[in-house]
Amino acid sequence: MERRSVVAVPARLRSSRLPNKVLADIGGRPMIQRVLERCRAAVGPEAVVLCTDSSQLQGLAEDWGFPVLMTAEHCSSGSERIASVVKPLMALAWGGREADPLRTAVINVQGDQPFLDPAVVTAMTETFARLDPVPAVVTPVYRLKPDTIHNPNVVKTLLAHDGRALYFSRSAIPHVRDVDPSEWHGHATYWGHVGMYGFRGDVLAGWDQLPASPLEDLERLEQLRLIEAGHTIATFEVNGTSLSVDTAEQLEQARAMAGSID
Repeated sequence: MERRSVVAVPARLRSSRLPNKVLADIGGRPMIQRVLERCRAAVGPEAVVLCTDSSQLQGLAEDWGFPVLMTAEHCSSGSERIASVVKPLMALAWGGREADPLRTAVINVQGDQPFLDPAVVTAMTETFARLDPVPAVVTPVYRLKPDTIHNPNVVKTLLAHDGRALYFSRSAIPHVRDVDPSEWHGHATYWGHVGMYGFRGDVLAGWDQLPASPLEDLERLEQLRLIEAGHTIATFEVNGTSLSVDTAEQLEQARAMAGSID
């Protein structure tokens, strides 16, 4: 059964913490250009598409050779932004032909990961192609080091024995009873979550029908909305996560890294 995938990169200029960050210069190129080019280096996706409400970003991406889908200005998340244009996204995966949502993966890559490893995107498409039945959602995870287990800025994933994600949290999970928290790493494997999702087309098409999620509101993690709605989230392991630029300090870190990575 043929399956196809497309990469969608949602981006806006009005970032609350670091406005215009996707246009920030990193080693001579705007951050969003780096993200798009790294996605294009992946093997498997039929297209890499910028999804934005900015005509400025539209013009730049088209100059770089990337298709663009324009979205509404007000979207609460990147997933909501790409969900709003899911039909044309799927059509691009199938070369303009009518798409089968059950056999189409839409891979959501954040526009603030300038050093994203293209191999992770490749692995995402391979995971969708391999699993049967086709999973509703696929996301990468990585093994956490002991000093990051209790950091609330690092999102943790609790996995079942078959690799399904049972829960996501900013707290360390699982809790190891009767053991000092500093020693928990010796009793369980702790997994971090990479902020990238692959959605089966029909799941993304039904995004606006998902019920409100109290857990999402508490943890500020949109993937909990999917779990509360009953969707299965499959995972695959990667070596680590890439830098996400959310602050001025992280932007300077990215600029320092550019010389050694390029």
